[in-house]
Amino acid sequence: MKQNQNQFTPLSFAPAPHPRLPRERLVPLVVAVALFMENMDAHVIATSLPVIARDLGTSPITLKLAVTSYLLSLAVFIPASGWIADRFGARTVFRLAIGVFMAGSLICATANTLPHFIFGRVVEGMAAAMMAPVARLLILRIVDKRGLVDAMAWLTIPALMGPLFGPPLGGFITTYFAWQWIFLINVPIGLLGILAVTKFISDVRVEKVDPIDLRGLILCGLAVAGLAFGLSVAGFDILPWQVVVALIAGGAMAAIAYFLHARRVAAPALDFTLMKLPTFGISVAGGSIFRIGVGAMPFLLPLLFQLGFGLNPLQSGLLTFASALGALIVKGFASRIVNRFGFRTILIVNAVIAAAFIAACGLFTPATPFVIIITVLLIGGFFRSLEFTCINALSFAEIEPGRMSRATTMSAVWQQLSLSMGVALGAFIVEFTLKFKGETTIGADAFPPAFIIVGALSALAALCFLRLPRDAGDQLAGRGTPVSEPAKKD
Repeated sequence: MKQNQNQFTPLSFAPAPHPRLPRERLVPLVVAVALFMENMDAHVIATSLPVIARDLGTSPITLKLAVTSYLLSLAVFIPASGWIADRFGARTVFRLAIGVFMAGSLICATANTLPHFIFGRVVEGMAAAMMAPVARLLILRIVDKRGLVDAMAWLTIPALMGPLFGPPLGGFITTYFAWQWIFLINVPIGLLGILAVTKFISDVRVEKVDPIDLRGLILCGLAVAGLAFGLSVAGFDILPWQVVVALIAGGAMAAIAYFLHARRVAAPALDFTLMKLPTFGISVAGGSIFRIGVGAMPFLLPLLFQLGFGLNPLQSGLLTFASALGALIVKGFASRIVNRFGFRTILIVNAVIAAAFIAACGLFTPATPFVIIITVLLIGGFFRSLEFTCINALSFAEIEPGRMSRATTMSAVWQQLSLSMGVALGAFIVEFTLKFKGETTIGADAFPPAFIIVGALSALAALCFLRLPRDAGDQLAGRGTPVSEPAKKD
């Protein structure tokens, strides 16, 4: 594959930071408004899934198509996000994405059939495909690398407020009002995000933009859609097996065609030469494996609490609240923990600990005291969030400014694919467990194998992180010599 020789030089950056907030905190907090909306939406839906399924005349397992279609839409359109941000300006694209997400939410709120609802989720996924990677791109081009750990931690604080308030809010709305209102709340949040981005973030552009790799984008989209969607519905009676085989085979052929195509172009849609950088390649590979287990959690937990334990959506949301609270707590300690132990040690040990807490959810029964459930979810959320903060920061330790947009695109694609696989795998194991036991009604005993298997899979990420150099990311953590800062022009 040819190495891209073009170097991107930023033309403009955000205005001076707020006098009371350093840049590494203000910019992430502003752009994270969109991530707050996206995460709130995802976790509200997870809690309200059984009620929405009933109103749309389908089953919760079948309605997982709405979750999977959203994640697939994200993965299909993310490859174009970096080029679009470079071509039209990151701030412009970011604001437009928020507006499209609001439109998709309105489509979901008016849905009365499963296809209508899925269409709204696809529109939301298209918008989210621009929001998350462009948000990271803005941060990487504005914040110095020495402040990257703090910036990534602060970026996720507003985003974590989504899963923090999403489950109880979704449960409250679904229990006492109509589920449609869980989508309508995105409108005021989105308007606030557009205003904040306009006020605090300048347009970030580059002097030279590579020509768009249209053929590569089409092949990437076909590969992701065919493989991920085909695998997600395999084993279910949602589509005929012939269609499932055709999807998987078509996706595999598109993937092969893309790799052959990428070898012949200087600026491919997905730049796999980035994977040769040790910190980026290992972080992406290990992070993808770890996210499979984590991606199944928002799908499995609400179903376990509502269908297995007989709790209402509000009670279910209040329990899952603990997991997000644990994730929020770690943000105040992330930099100090990384500085004390280093990235490699944390990623290896913490992956096993976090995975163990995922598997521990399989031990929950209707007789388990709520205090034990809350404790497990709280501590597990802490370790999962620490793992993600380290992965997100370390991924970009060796990326030069000219390849930032490509790196954020590649990272985002793998993130969404792994999350999609997590949802699909969790649902598949629950369905297989039911068929194995000869049961048709989902009960509490259908979930333990799913939690144990996805937890064990997440623990395998530690094997990837073992390949990291012992001093990986030490400069980001303040443990090594100073890092060179990206060239800026104010």
